Amino acid sequence: MSFNVLTACFTHESNTFNKRSAGYNAFTKYFVYFGDDAIKKLGHVNAELAGFCDCARDYGWKQTHVLSAAAEPAGVVTRDAFDRLGGAIINAAGVHKEKLDGILLAFQGAMVTEFCEDGEGELLERLRAVVGPDMPIAITLDPHSNVTQKMCELADIMVSYKTYPHVDMRETGRHAGAILYRTMKGEIRPRTLRAHRPLLSEVNGGRTDAGPMVERIAKAIAYEQEPGVLAVNINAGFAYADIREIGPTVTVTYDGNEDKHRAFAEEIADDIWKKRFDVINSYLSVEEAAKIAQAYARGTGPLIIADYADNPGAGAYGDSTNLLKAMIEAGIEDAAFGPMVDAETAKHLHGHTLGDRVQVQLGGKCDPSFGGGPLELEGEVCLISDGSYTCDGAMYGGMSFSWGKTAVLRVKGIDILVVSEPAQILDLQQFRAFGIDPAAKTVVGLKSMQHFRAAFEPIAGEVIVCDSGALTTPNCEKLAFRNVPRPIFPLDREMKI
Repeated sequence: MSFNVLTACFTHESNTFNKRSAGYNAFTKYFVYFGDDAIKKLGHVNAELAGFCDCARDYGWKQTHVLSAAAEPAGVVTRDAFDRLGGAIINAAGVHKEKLDGILLAFQGAMVTEFCEDGEGELLERLRAVVGPDMPIAITLDPHSNVTQKMCELADIMVSYKTYPHVDMRETGRHAGAILYRTMKGEIRPRTLRAHRPLLSEVNGGRTDAGPMVERIAKAIAYEQEPGVLAVNINAGFAYADIREIGPTVTVTYDGNEDKHRAFAEEIADDIWKKRFDVINSYLSVEEAAKIAQAYARGTGPLIIADYADNPGAGAYGDSTNLLKAMIEAGIEDAAFGPMVDAETAKHLHGHTLGDRVQVQLGGKCDPSFGGGPLELEGEVCLISDGSYTCDGAMYGGMSFSWGKTAVLRVKGIDILVVSEPAQILDLQQFRAFGIDPAAKTVVGLKSMQHFRAAFEPIAGEVIVCDSGALTTPNCEKLAFRNVPRPIFPLDREMKI
């Protein structure tokens, strides 16, 4: 039996402390692909859509893909962007609803709009108003979702990635599609339950390569083999959204009796709470990181210094200068650093030719109170580029992006990647495409929390993590939360439940 399935991808991770909202142009700068164009671009890479397309081929579906749209994490999504992109999905559902058998959507799970805290819940509510309560809807989520009760009530099926770095996005799309297929055939009637604990986020941000999440994920995969269990999702939450339904959740999509599955979800949620002090990373100051770099003797590979706090992939501005300043003052040479998101300086450098000596005010322009103000520097222009690159790593291999106007500025032995558009470092080509080979350097400073590990740990001699004091600092007490329910950990460290 052939089924008609509507698919779409609409994702954004909204850092409500970021002053720059995500308008429609923010999505088009990253990617907005409609219909078959989206399938051509994303149907063969590590993306949920590729998993959706796998299911369409394997199960003989007629697939109607509406759009794939994403923007780099930033502030809240504007009403215009939400209505135009989300509205396209709603409109397509209305046009095709008489022929549809199911809907399959890829969400991030932490979208906040300028008019509501739960972007995904809002979109699902609008969708239900069009297709009714009986149409099976499956969604995929990033593990950094703030999963709301509304999302669980309005989506029949929920499947999250189980890896961070996220190397299983395509697999997750296939998983969700397989459950949807069984639902459309009438074999199962899935529902999703939710367990939650009062934390801003799982203490290690959901890291799955080390620490307590390794065992939790193993238990989740094992439990998915139990009768009636369709998907177990452990979502770390997203700490940089000042909303009411924030924090880590355990959800189970199941068929049949709830009680047993509820007990399992609560057990995992209890473990997240009990281990809330078990931090894996040692968050060094930038001065401590620079001192280690100063003494580093290159052996098997470079020293990788990850600036956790200025991660554009979690909505930081990417223009924090504190780590770069510490590296320069420590006299670090044979080094690379990036990205420094500074469109003004990138444009200025594009007015020069290779080899020019220039003076610039670099970085620190968005909010100097988070991560440091502009640096007065003199350096040599080593490269001018339009910023285009194609990833070749485990996460985004085959996908093309652009930093916008880009330049490489060499300052006292440090090659600085100066870009116009924010994105975290997660692929070696983000340096190599611009003449910098990170594997050949002694020290590499980069802006990322965890995703860099998939590409950079294999080339690294050592990896350290620092807190530059920028917008995604692990010290969340520095952020002005107003809407989260109190008490909540770690803002209220002595609280009990």
